[in-house]
Amino acid sequence: MEKVPLCLVGSGGMGHRHILAYKELEDSGIGNIDLIAVCDVNPANAALGAREIERLFGRKPLVFTDLEDALAHPDVAAVDVVTDPSFHHTVAVPALEAGKHALVEKPLGITVRACQAIISAAKRGGAVLATAENLRRDPPNRLARSIIDHGLLGDPYLMLHNALGGNDEIIITPWRHLKERAAIGLDMGVHYTDIIQYYMGEYDQIFGLGLIVEPVRRRPAEFDHMLESYRERFKTFPAEVEATGEDSAIALYRMKSGATVQFSYVGAGKGSRTFERSVHGKRGALYAPGDRNGNPVVLRLDGRELKGGEILELLPDFQMTEITERLFGKDVVVYDLPFPPIDAKHMAIEMHDFAAAILDGGAPEVDGYLGMTAVAAIHGAYESAVAGRAVTMEEMLSGEVSAYQDEIDEALGLIDS
Repeated sequence: MEKVPLCLVGSGGMGHRHILAYKELEDSGIGNIDLIAVCDVNPANAALGAREIERLFGRKPLVFTDLEDALAHPDVAAVDVVTDPSFHHTVAVPALEAGKHALVEKPLGITVRACQAIISAAKRGGAVLATAENLRRDPPNRLARSIIDHGLLGDPYLMLHNALGGNDEIIITPWRHLKERAAIGLDMGVHYTDIIQYYMGEYDQIFGLGLIVEPVRRRPAEFDHMLESYRERFKTFPAEVEATGEDSAIALYRMKSGATVQFSYVGAGKGSRTFERSVHGKRGALYAPGDRNGNPVVLRLDGRELKGGEILELLPDFQMTEITERLFGKDVVVYDLPFPPIDAKHMAIEMHDFAAAILDGGAPEVDGYLGMTAVAAIHGAYESAVAGRAVTMEEMLSGEVSAYQDEIDEALGLIDS
């Protein structure tokens, strides 16, 4: 295979973002995925996704409304799982067991047990499993990681990561406020816990808690206009949702390196809009700008302050991957683009990495294990609050600590009641 023939499973809002990313990948000149099919249990969604693929790529994809039919098709070698996260394991497990490679949107699974089911299926099927974590692909994050790897800070002893602020509106979809569907504390939080492990290495101990800051979420005002225009699509969108899952997570992480990370993600709280991501070592500190905004990394070192491209003078062997350079430009670590192409370019990079692992027999950068540890880092904060003590990553992965997740796993059918 020169390209991996792939079926997109799930063609809702996130699925359409993935279609745009596949177009970015194809237009890069080194595209290694052939988007040949779309599958969605909702026939209207499947048809809409197919029309978008035909519009962008000039060819009609195969259309499935039954996963078994998609997996049975001999031309489908891989799947991209972009369903509601609570169904990730129900799609990925049979796909991987059938020998189909799988790229699974974050969170890989909504509990550690769900993640482990997916990882085990990949081993049984001898298939490549990758977790779609795109924030680490951002050029500023690549630069920040290179600063750390080159020892410019000395040994990092502290990372601060705080993302605070929001309101009482429903965040994107109602299910993002329900415990059994991957509430926003997990759904967004795993992006950040993956960044933490990308910067700082493996987790060791976790002490924290989860919060429901806004117990009732209301439909955003602009949705009233959307309901008028798209009545069929949004007719079930409720005026209010009673939150059962956390919109916030706060944790203190001890990393295996001995470094400490202070972390908070609070998807609520009017007037609290704050973002900070910094890493501190004996020689200096770096300040990252956040994700997908193109702003510069700031490095404070030996009485100097360098920003963005200025830092490259200290990193003579710094180099992006070929796909990153094709999408952003050579050594581009600061950019000014609208969000839709930024979003698509980041996902195109992770898609290229996934396909390269299949074609070259290697491993994807973010495999199932890293997808699972990002999930475990958020749930570890919740489990810590239930246990009344710090918990270890080892306890999380072994299942020794699971009281908070047991209710979710029971609802998912992963443990007996």
